[in-house]
Amino acid sequence: MKQFTRTREDFVCEHCGAKVKGDGYTNHCPHCLYSKHVDINPGDRSADCGGLMEPVGLELKDGKYVLVHRCSKCGFIRRNKVVEADDFNAVLELSRRQAERLKY
Repeated sequence: MKQFTRTREDFVCEHCGAKVKGDGYTNHCPHCLYSKHVDINPGDRSADCGGLMEPVGLELKDGKYVLVHRCSKCGFIRRNKVVEADDFNAVLELSRRQAERLKY
């Protein structure tokens, strides 16, 4: 059973360099949508990997969009909700890239 640990922390995105203010639920950069592989269970900061989690896709679940992240170091996949603070243009660009990949 997954356990959630609310961990409030600000961070500098290792992909785009943006300063991000965390609210305890923040799990990716709202500017470029990248994340970091630091959790085994959401918020626990127990993963040893530390690789960048690239946004590789979007899914629709219960009428809401979910980001699909893949770790560039170990290949781990995690899904995270798209939130209001996320850059809408970044979400659209991810959707466009996903659609391009699906054409082939």
